[in-house]
Amino acid sequence: MSEPQNAGGPLRTLIVDDEPLAVERMQVICARIEGVSVIGTASDGQAALRLIDALSPDLVLLDLTMPETDGLTVARNLGGRANAPAVIFVTAHDEFAVEAFDLDAVDYVLKPVAPDRLQRAVGRVVSRRGERSQPSRSEWLEEFWVPHRSELVRVAAAEVQRIDAERDYVRLHVGSQSYLLLQTITSLEERLDPEQFIRIHRSCILQRSHVTGLRHEGLGVWSAETLDGEALRIGRTYLPAVKKMAGR
Repeated sequence: MSEPQNAGGPLRTLIVDDEPLAVERMQVICARIEGVSVIGTASDGQAALRLIDALSPDLVLLDLTMPETDGLTVARNLGGRANAPAVIFVTAHDEFAVEAFDLDAVDYVLKPVAPDRLQRAVGRVVSRRGERSQPSRSEWLEEFWVPHRSELVRVAAAEVQRIDAERDYVRLHVGSQSYLLLQTITSLEERLDPEQFIRIHRSCILQRSHVTGLRHEGLGVWSAETLDGEALRIGRTYLPAVKKMAGR
């Protein structure tokens, strides 16, 4: 999706939610955010698409769980359009963050919406307004949305040092912190840049720059040494690719 084109004025904003009280709350919050002008509301996805065609908003505050046409469907429809509005997902459910990866939304705000949290999300839209309307995007994941306390936070892929499998989840290690994400390690591996990440075991992916060396433990067993001093076992299936990375 492209970013808003109305670079000089307030963000012309459409609120989409099937709960009247939620719409009212969003209107009140938006009225207190400088640079936001609410130009309409919609209670379902089809109405939202019609109003987007009619009003050409700069920003859509989009609920995810609506009857018939949900928020993800609306966002996918907008993804193929020229000069599409920026989208901030507003939802009570954090499990849709994975689907949102491919939709280039600006942010993902959890209900109940805190005014300062929405203001930060709007700030991200404003900060992008000067960019080109059709920025080139990598085919690989460049960031993650991960649940943390009462919100979802963005984590740049370049900051992730290690990814461990935990059944249907993966744990992203970023410095001294870690985050759980509902996705299998195999499906995630397919979306990671192979120039940046390498799988060393069925349950572990490492950022290439985090690997400092390889150690032969004997009897054909190898380990990858990392910047934080760990030695992680390399699975036999993945050993040839890891050795190739090291030029062996």
